[in-house]
Amino acid sequence: MRVAAFTGGVSVPSARFRVRQYVPLLAAQGLYVEELPCRLGKYPPDGNISRLAWGTLTFVEQCANAARTWSYDAVLLQREIISTLISVESLTRTPRVLDVDDAIYLFRGGAVARRLAKLVEVVVCGNEYLAAWFRQFHDDVRVIPTGVDTRIYMPRRHGDVCRDEIVLGWIGTSSNFEALYSVENALACVLQRFPHCRVRVISDRKPSLSSLPTQQFEFVHWSEATEVSSIQGIDIGLMPLIDTEWARGKCSFKMIQYMACGVPSVVSPVGMNRDVLALGRGAFAATDEQEWIDALGRLIASPELRASMGETARQIACANFDIERLAPKLGAALRDAHGKCSP
Repeated sequence: MRVAAFTGGVSVPSARFRVRQYVPLLAAQGLYVEELPCRLGKYPPDGNISRLAWGTLTFVEQCANAARTWSYDAVLLQREIISTLISVESLTRTPRVLDVDDAIYLFRGGAVARRLAKLVEVVVCGNEYLAAWFRQFHDDVRVIPTGVDTRIYMPRRHGDVCRDEIVLGWIGTSSNFEALYSVENALACVLQRFPHCRVRVISDRKPSLSSLPTQQFEFVHWSEATEVSSIQGIDIGLMPLIDTEWARGKCSFKMIQYMACGVPSVVSPVGMNRDVLALGRGAFAATDEQEWIDALGRLIASPELRASMGETARQIACANFDIERLAPKLGAALRDAHGKCSP
């Protein structure tokens, strides 16, 4: 069975973690996936002239990709093909599976998300919060969390890092800096109390955290090659969220990355984070500034607590979010969609 997978681009995290990393595992199931990434990206650039050129070229590219799908057995749509719009989805071959890892129904009054749901045989969502919305418009909605390869995302070896300092780390794209800024005051208080600590931010650009002492702040430019080693160098992971509809639709991926690497974390109990917290004591929840300060303080002060929570976190990640466990679910969604259109 051959599957054409539309993704938002080569460098888009959801394309990498919800499609690309499954290609070899799906092939072992007899499902051969070819990714059709949006070469110019599914998100428009700034400037009217640039947007016009991008829109024209992207639409032409996706029309060609839609025509190509008729030589495949099924289509996997990773969200909408062009951001917030319906474009060539209906021109692709059936059966179709829609994969959603964000609250895309918040755009355009939900019209695009509803239309996408009606075009496909199966909807796959990254968490239950998203699935609950799509179940209003589709009778086959499945939950497959965003997973990691725990053979790659794994704890650092003892002795790899020999230092006295404690690193509090955050990983993510600059579009999510607002959430990081929401705990800046708490981080500043913690760094003042524990001068042997530092904050590490792994991202595409440097954030503006002016209240943090420069000697206790480190920016690491994200790259796929160094992503795992950068996380392994963290002692305590950070996943703050601002409680919005958009945040509730997030798939706890930062938290899962930390957990797979055996890193205990402090997170906002928002959306899927609550569900992951309920799986075991691999992280602390913090809802306000004082709770962030207290939770970080507890972990900083106790190497034993960090070690035990990190071990639990790793076990939870392996049991619930490893791609070896999730790949059969994605394979079943694709085969079941194909079965619905078979004579």
